[in-house]
Amino acid sequence: MAGEKMGPGIDYEAAKGVAWLTINQPAKMNAMTFDMWSALPGLIARAENDAEVRVIVLTGAGDRAFCAGADISQFGEKRTGEDAVKAYEQAVGAGMDAVADARKPVVARIRGVAFGGGLALALCCDLRIGSADSRFRIPAARLGLGYAFANVEALVHRIGLGPTSDLLLSARIVDGAEAERLGLVNKTWPGETFDASARDYIAAIASNAPLTLAALKKSLVETAKAHSERDRAGADALVAACFRSEDYKEGQAAFKEKRVPNFKGK
Repeated sequence: MAGEKMGPGIDYEAAKGVAWLTINQPAKMNAMTFDMWSALPGLIARAENDAEVRVIVLTGAGDRAFCAGADISQFGEKRTGEDAVKAYEQAVGAGMDAVADARKPVVARIRGVAFGGGLALALCCDLRIGSADSRFRIPAARLGLGYAFANVEALVHRIGLGPTSDLLLSARIVDGAEAERLGLVNKTWPGETFDASARDYIAAIASNAPLTLAALKKSLVETAKAHSERDRAGADALVAACFRSEDYKEGQAAFKEKRVPNFKGK
């Protein structure tokens, strides 16, 4: 399927089981505008509702940036005044929630800069893969911005309190190697092999059983919640559905026959 721009600055493409959401504002290091945040829930929903899509990938156009955060040129219009700030924060929150709560796995494919809101967006994804020469930073303390509690909480959940305190209070830049050690990213590859390695990694996820992926994603989402808020029954129901599926039989047959399984999501 040819690339299609569904919202301002975000392109949508679906092929071979993968939905690609590309933040496309390379002249501004793929900084996110209000309209781009607002477009994210609809784009995620489109990927969720496409039976052919098994994994969603969020990435940035070009090699310079995944996302440099919010487009600060909009702050005068979109983040000045109580009502404007509230509307902007609601759009950002809805976009991040859509990514975090997606029914299908979401992978952040990071090349170049992932700063501020861009890193927060990547942390909403289930997996983050990056090139070794990527750079990561949360510069709120250098800009005088208030960094949302939900974003702090998400960072602590991913990498722990100590590393989170370091990154937020120092506002320093972290390279790809340190980001992998800290757990900001799950895996990195050298810049010269990144494109091919990332493509193979994403394809491997897309080749797995869709019902199992959905059950795993549900469980991952629920574990991030307080115990009293977890939908354990919903997660268990998706697990049970896997064992009733044709794909479960196909997986066993493929294992016995030493071949690649052909999963259909049924």
